[in-house]
Amino acid sequence: MDFQLTDEQKELRESVRRYALERLLPIAEEIEQSGEPPSRELVREFAEMGYLGVNIPEELGGLGLGNLEALIVVEELGRVSSAVAFPVFESCVGPVRAIEKFASRELVEEVVPAVCAGEKMVAIAMSEPAAGSALTDLTTKAEVRGDEVVLNGTKRWCSGGGHADGYLVYCRFSDQPGAQAIGAVYVEKDTPGLSFGRPEHLMGFRGVPSSDIYLDNVRVPIKNLVLPAGGFKKLMAAFDLERCGNATMALAQASAALADVCGYVQERHQFGKPIVDFQAVQIKLAEMKMQVEASRLLIWRAAVDAEMGFPDISASSVAKCFANEMARTVTGNALQLMGGYGYSKEYPMERRFRDAWGWGIAGGAIDIQKINIASAMIGRRFNQRA
Repeated sequence: MDFQLTDEQKELRESVRRYALERLLPIAEEIEQSGEPPSRELVREFAEMGYLGVNIPEELGGLGLGNLEALIVVEELGRVSSAVAFPVFESCVGPVRAIEKFASRELVEEVVPAVCAGEKMVAIAMSEPAAGSALTDLTTKAEVRGDEVVLNGTKRWCSGGGHADGYLVYCRFSDQPGAQAIGAVYVEKDTPGLSFGRPEHLMGFRGVPSSDIYLDNVRVPIKNLVLPAGGFKKLMAAFDLERCGNATMALAQASAALADVCGYVQERHQFGKPIVDFQAVQIKLAEMKMQVEASRLLIWRAAVDAEMGFPDISASSVAKCFANEMARTVTGNALQLMGGYGYSKEYPMERRFRDAWGWGIAGGAIDIQKINIASAMIGRRFNQRA
């Protein structure tokens, strides 16, 4: 058991950190002001750097590295802002990985290299008005008709909705209740019958577009069928990697907040001395440091255990739950230590606080992760409907 990064991993982390600080800080500020997502030019720049395919095989246009390396890149970019890092998050730990692992070779070669090249962005369409935590209650229908799949339904809280070029749509292939009828279909943005609701205005996540998706007799070729009925377990296995990405985005807010506040408390003077000289501040800093480091180790453990595959639900849920709660605590404490400066929009701390709360909702709420953890401990799923 080795808790040290390799020289190559350290070099990767340092190079991404330099790039993020030198290139992306002003872009993050512009995105926060405008609410517009990163430009396609920036996404293509990410592609040139290799960030959009860190853990995707080289033959598909990626770097062929592991999940740990991908999460290292996501954290360093996420420290600048959630919005800046989001295209990399989606490509390395999002629905693209499910397409890569489970779709037909024809669809894989059509989608994955284009994502790695920055030519295509893919989002996930899971939740519905009456199916969020109770995801197996989804009602979006898919019907195979000859060489086509026809979809009808509504999706909600789609990060990337209206902006991404394609969507991995979770859907039901029959009236059979529960998970057995659920699979997934890939739908391109310009497919007839696909439309979008108004952009959501959220507490945080500025620059991460979100909207409802409406499917009205949307027809796609049968090759776009990623997983048929019965594929729900595989979909959620892929989503366990996205949980690690979510945890890393939360960690990024906290680790950047800790770095900022460490500088602030050494510069800020009150009662004739730097406020870091007060024991109360020292204790708070130490607590924040412990929480950040523990979170990172839990996330990396899940990623390393999975190697090039997907983490198990227990490890990913532990990592996500701990990171989500930790990020809210650490960013809140950092904001408090900075006082009015932390609360001011002139500084990034209040944005990190708002985004930290969002990551604890996105990708499966904190309490749902605790249900997953308990289920793994006991060895069975609990019936929440009973």
